[in-house]
Amino acid sequence: MTSCDLDTSVPDWIIEHHETLVVFQELGVDYSCGGKSLAYVCRERELDAEAVLAKLCCLIADGHKASSS
Repeated sequence: MTSCDLDTSVPDWIIEHHETLVVFQELGVDYSCGGKSLAYVCRERELDAEAVLAKLCCLIADGHKASSS
């Protein structure tokens, strides 16, 4: 798996970390969005990009903890 950040497209986030789909759904983000970056989508939806990134990273980290226990 690769590292995802604000420049990573939303579809790539979901491909690399399928568990993030639920966050995009909760936020009403069109996750097929034509390959737009997370930063772009957050700007368009007037979301705090850093807060969304933190939420996604926490979810991924929690998933890794659970799978390694």
